[in-house]
Amino acid sequence: MANTKSALKRVRQNNARALHNKTWRTRVKTERRRLQKAIDEGDAKGAQEIFGEFASAIDRAARRKMVHRNAAARLKSEMSLRVNAVAAAK
Repeated sequence: MANTKSALKRVRQNNARALHNKTWRTRVKTERRRLQKAIDEGDAKGAQEIFGEFASAIDRAARRKMVHRNAAARLKSEMSLRVNAVAAAK
């Protein structure tokens, strides 16, 4: 347990930031699952729309340093290839 006022404040700040970060990490995971489901179902139009939301969410997480920017770029690239493959199959 923190003993000083500044340490107590730091604990409060860390808890608030952890909650905020959790919200964004969860949003990225949700968008990724939605996109993967659309890809699995072969819904090219839906996958393209959801990809925009996924890309936006992952970019925001990268800007806030919850995800490394290279990891975000890699995920966007991977999902883009999958979405394009579904669109090409139609």
